[in-house]
Amino acid sequence: MGTISNGRATKSFENIQAPGLDWRKASRTDLDPILKDCVIVAEAPDANGHPHPHVPDGTRMVALSDDKDDTGPVLYFTRAEFRKFLEGAKNGEFDNLMATDEELEQAAAVAA
Repeated sequence: MGTISNGRATKSFENIQAPGLDWRKASRTDLDPILKDCVIVAEAPDANGHPHPHVPDGTRMVALSDDKDDTGPVLYFTRAEFRKFLEGAKNGEFDNLMATDEELEQAAAVAA
């Protein structure tokens, strides 16, 4: 069984598409009760037989999913790809996609 953590608490969690992974979500989200409201990431097994020719066996991978659906799809990225994305996020390249304060309040109301 895998887990999910927000940096303050850890709970059992399993996505059937990627069993046994230890998922992480942003520290600004709740775990008790588990509030299904976040993108989650996990260290994934190294690539083995990846269909893309530029991902050789042994490449370190990161899994990405949505905690609202524990049967939903899991996307896999190389750590190099994930790093490039995070660097772009840290540089503000995706700030225009962030929810407004009003959208955050609406999301919290729906989740309650």
